Amino acid sequence: MDLDIITDDLAAALQPLKFSAPVSHVYNPLDYARAPYTEYLRRYGQSPREIVLIGMNPGPWGMSQTGIPFGEVAAVREWLRIEETVGRPLDMHPNRPVAGFDCPRSEVSGRRIWGWARKKYGSPRSFFSRFFIANYCPLQFIEESGRNRTPNQLRAAERKALFEVCDKALRRTIEVMKPRFVIGVGQFTMQRALSALDGIPVTIGNITHPSPANPKANRGWEAIIEKELTALGVDL
Repeated sequence: MDLDIITDDLAAALQPLKFSAPVSHVYNPLDYARAPYTEYLRRYGQSPREIVLIGMNPGPWGMSQTGIPFGEVAAVREWLRIEETVGRPLDMHPNRPVAGFDCPRSEVSGRRIWGWARKKYGSPRSFFSRFFIANYCPLQFIEESGRNRTPNQLRAAERKALFEVCDKALRRTIEVMKPRFVIGVGQFTMQRALSALDGIPVTIGNITHPSPANPKANRGWEAIIEKELTALGVDL
């Protein structure tokens, strides 16, 4: 089974889920930005990897624009060399427009994580020979005000239904990729991995999330996560 089939099944399982106020809009880049994501899998997701990094869910100026996890537009276009057609969500929030690769905004988290990969490994081929980056949940949740709402902030019943679907997809992804390490980008995804991957012989840990909203990440994020990866046993 390949990652495209897992993605198809994930998108289908997410479709009937409903989310109530304060969530007013839900974006699923696997629907409207599937073309660049499919190209990402084709180029960089076709074989087992030593280390899989797991993000939480799309950022408004990252995966929600390009379909790629942590998909800051410049990094995806200029380093990953992906620029495919992106559609639009059926119901778009006026304060959270989707412009695809024409988006003028830069997602700091994506700029940091792909910038580190580029600086450390030079080429995508070198980085992806060991690493793969995925997202736990492909949905972006938006409140009426335009504020993001993360998956762990959803109502309990909605969260439970969502986690069941995303846990299954994560487990299937790891069974395909066969990594030695599954590393959450942040605490949330580490906890989901610990739950979803029970019984799979893999080292699970986390690194500091690169969001500028995280004060720790603004104090030399690259040096911090290299120490964290080394402490987990990753040979950099």
